[in-house]
Amino acid sequence: MAPSSQRRSSYSKRAQYNLFTGYIVAGVGALIGAVLLGISFFQPDLFGGPRSAAQDAASPATETVAVARTESKSLWESIKGYYRAGSKNAELKREMELARIRLAEAEAVRQENVRLKGLLDLQEENREPIAVARLIGSASSSTRRFAYLGAGTDDGVAVGMPVRSSRGVVGRILETGSLSSRVLLLTDSESVLPVRRAGDEVVAFAEGRGDSLLRIKLINLGINPLQPGDLFVTSGAGGYYPPGIAVAIVTELTDDGGLARIVSDPAATDYVAVEPIFEPEAALGATTPIEEELGD
Repeated sequence: MAPSSQRRSSYSKRAQYNLFTGYIVAGVGALIGAVLLGISFFQPDLFGGPRSAAQDAASPATETVAVARTESKSLWESIKGYYRAGSKNAELKREMELARIRLAEAEAVRQENVRLKGLLDLQEENREPIAVARLIGSASSSTRRFAYLGAGTDDGVAVGMPVRSSRGVVGRILETGSLSSRVLLLTDSESVLPVRRAGDEVVAFAEGRGDSLLRIKLINLGINPLQPGDLFVTSGAGGYYPPGIAVAIVTELTDDGGLARIVSDPAATDYVAVEPIFEPEAALGATTPIEEELGD
């Protein structure tokens, strides 16, 4: 019978020598480790030099890794900032537009206060809103511009009361129910609002066109003094609205005035405030044809 080609290590002199040598090396390594460990306990500063040398040798590699990590983080932040730049820019534009509107309103109110106090010695009074409610719907007809408000006579709402948002004028109450009301929007073709340019005495009428724009018709015809970007505010004439509330911004010039986009877009408005009529007696003489028709 032929002998097996595979033998155990104990039958090979070479394998026995390799195993013995491995034991010797492992024992010597363990002994050296034990000696070094004991020395480190009794003289910890003895290996400071080798540790420093090893750290200096590894420093370029670790520094390269740190730089790569920092640059990759900066690159990731740059990519995130690039994708978020659009929304940030849009948010900043909205904030700047709102700040510009508030600044123009404040200037208009200041001028109005100076003029009224100088003429009539009027004192300031706080105007508390009658109700704050949500716009719950709008008219489906394309020729008229109505909105529906979730507040009615039970909340103190009455016909003619102005409706405004945090940005500016929305419209005024046209009809009331117990729990809801119908609002005549500024953009309705029957809506006419006396306005003036913020910052001076250029007066005009803001007429609805049945779309998203208003027609600014100057009262004093001649050289058109308007410029795109002019902000128009309520003048206080007509009795419905107090002076100095933002209405529209001119976008295009015409022969008798200009076209303007409304500041407070009802489609982008959630909650609105219903305020008392500024001058009820004056408002009685400023009814529009649609209000006269409803009154009949």
